[in-house]
Amino acid sequence: MAKSVDFSAYDAESFYDEVFDSQGQPRPEAQLLVDSINGLPPGELLRRQEAIDQAMMRMGITFAVYGDDRGTEKIWPFDIVPRIVGSQEWRTVEQGLKQRIRALNLFIDDIYHDQEILNDGIIPRALIENASSFREQCRGLNPPRGVWVHITGTDLIRHADGQIYVLEDNLRCPSGVSYVLQNRLLMKRSFPGIFKACRVRPVIDYPSGLLQTLQSLAPETYEPTIVVLTPGVYNSAYYEHSFLAQQMGVELVEGRDLVVKDGFVCMRTTEGFQRVDVIYRRIDDDFIDPKVFREDSVLGVPGLMEAYRNGRVALANAPGTGIADDKVVYAFVPEMIKYYLGEEAILPNVETYVCEVPEHREYVLSHLNELVVKPANESGGYGMMIGTRASADEIKKFDELIRKNPRNYIAQPVLSLSRVPTLIDGVFEGRHVDLRPYILYGEDVRVLPGGLTRVALRKGSLVVNSSQGGGSKDTWVVADSDEELTGLD
Repeated sequence: MAKSVDFSAYDAESFYDEVFDSQGQPRPEAQLLVDSINGLPPGELLRRQEAIDQAMMRMGITFAVYGDDRGTEKIWPFDIVPRIVGSQEWRTVEQGLKQRIRALNLFIDDIYHDQEILNDGIIPRALIENASSFREQCRGLNPPRGVWVHITGTDLIRHADGQIYVLEDNLRCPSGVSYVLQNRLLMKRSFPGIFKACRVRPVIDYPSGLLQTLQSLAPETYEPTIVVLTPGVYNSAYYEHSFLAQQMGVELVEGRDLVVKDGFVCMRTTEGFQRVDVIYRRIDDDFIDPKVFREDSVLGVPGLMEAYRNGRVALANAPGTGIADDKVVYAFVPEMIKYYLGEEAILPNVETYVCEVPEHREYVLSHLNELVVKPANESGGYGMMIGTRASADEIKKFDELIRKNPRNYIAQPVLSLSRVPTLIDGVFEGRHVDLRPYILYGEDVRVLPGGLTRVALRKGSLVVNSSQGGGSKDTWVVADSDEELTGLD
């Protein structure tokens, strides 16, 4: 007999749950979904999850894990229960993200020009000058309209107090939006009809929004040629690079496909050289131009930075933006918002200890078994330590690392991330999640309604990164009752 799966035995325990309140009742925006799942015939939910898994396999929705010799590409784990965000809460998130990205852009422009925020002592000068992500070569660059960061993915978490906090900003080559689009496509097939009933805001127009953002950067007004520049098939996000290029209808290129000719960047085609106007580069600063950054890079394009500096090609994101997602610099974003915009931060930071600051360092070293320690420029969950789960040897190792190079480390309290019911071995269990919304900054700032909900599939784990055993869920942002929804996907 087919197994019935519903929420009757689901226990949110003492955690903040995104679908059920503390009394075990569905939150208002989740009521229809809960009723829908509870009303499915026995075996139907498991059948739909299995159909999604098979579709993921057929569609080649994959990612890669560096250093894993079991194969280059892995299927992206996906769970069928979405995270749901109410309209009022989303408005606050959207306003906070727009505020944040405006301040971060002003900061980057300032850092590579007059450095007024350093001159005024708001951020210690040494923290910037000693940052491995600071690029002296970018001094005096002038991106179109002064915007340096055109595509951002900002990680948010909700703590047990119910407050949403910014965990970190991803300003260099933020990944994951392709999975947002594919997750939605598969959920639409699995739950036809419920999206309209739940008034879920669409995400399908992200590729056209990205294309418009890139078009707005073109140095001249005619129809520009745009390309996506990838490091190649061995990059962990290669699937996304190819997906976005295909969705936008532009060429996916590698460095060897481009050449600087007569001061302009050109693409090799079967009909000869074709000028390129805008490059959505998914290659880190160090590798984009061996004449300016790493001499041994074979991924980039020699002469690209000179063409960029002369305004003959546009780059998204601009080189040098990594200075603003250094995790040490992150600690100062609320001060940036106040300094550049004269406003209080709408979305708070997680409390952060900067190990370069002596009194912070002293506290961190004496509380390592209580804190999460992160290196300044790592991503994907690599190089971090969760003190509450660390062995004595790990704590000793991080004590030594911090003392040796305090500039490279921050520490934060261990937060109790909110959870969402997740289908585990045929039953619902709570699993911790975060949320990465995506922000586009061209002629204006626009925030994709929703984003990538990442879920820690291992029981009790707080690490949601796909490279560390995480998966994803669809994110449903519910529209206001009077909001007209067009182009429902």
